[in-house]
Amino acid sequence: MQFIEYPKCSTCQKAKRWLDSCELSYDDRHIVEKNPTYNELKKWYKESGLPIKSFFNTSGMLYRELGLKEKLETMSDDEKLKLLASNGMLVKRPVIIDDNKVLIGFKQKEWENYFKEK
Repeated sequence: MQFIEYPKCSTCQKAKRWLDSCELSYDDRHIVEKNPTYNELKKWYKESGLPIKSFFNTSGMLYRELGLKEKLETMSDDEKLKLLASNGMLVKRPVIIDDNKVLIGFKQKEWENYFKEK
């Protein structure tokens, strides 16, 4: 299982503590040092079944600075994936990649349900 995070992010820290408390093993990946590639994001997007907007860190400074709230409405999914691949700070985090399951953001109940079924 991959755990993709920005170490200074408080939500990522909380998620990591939760994973550790559940004794779940994972490979840690710094989202800025090793930004997800276009191909990775495309695969995760398809596997997740989520709208592509779910992959954007809409509360991030970069998202606001680039005025993406308005711009995303006119962009194709392919353009959005390329934009996400350009900077890890645009990607909502943490991200869990496990088998063919993709979890975006830390929603404890959702994570509990997923790992309980595993």
